[in-house]
Amino acid sequence: MPVCEFIPGKIKLRIDVSMTAEVESITPVVAGILAMAGQMQCANGKELEIETALREALANAITHGAANDPTKNIHCCVACDEAHGILIIVRDPGNGYDPLGVPSPVKGENLFSNHGRGIFLINQLMDEVHIRRNGSEIVMRKR
Repeated sequence: MPVCEFIPGKIKLRIDVSMTAEVESITPVVAGILAMAGQMQCANGKELEIETALREALANAITHGAANDPTKNIHCCVACDEAHGILIIVRDPGNGYDPLGVPSPVKGENLFSNHGRGIFLINQLMDEVHIRRNGSEIVMRKR
């Protein structure tokens, strides 16, 4: 099964990236994706939201899905088309998680936690977010 399957249509851009599960890999991958999306005018005016969501998704994949193991790979796919906006899929090799089991970072004692805000931020920044493959894959769309 391919890592990324996209809605058929007039795709202007498609990027498939595999990266090692190292935090140092995030910035070059994000920079490359944003540069290509910018050239294709996929993210006009929405670059900051997309960059932040992508960084959070990759960081979560590295930290939680791959347990910071540089021998493991994270996969990221991006597609852009005029009708659907930009679609980003991040998949990690982990066992996943239950998204309903993640406590809200804006309630009670979680306000003072030093982690647990990534999924919350992604949901606030992107227009659509879906967790698939038992939590080892996140699909994000910005129109």
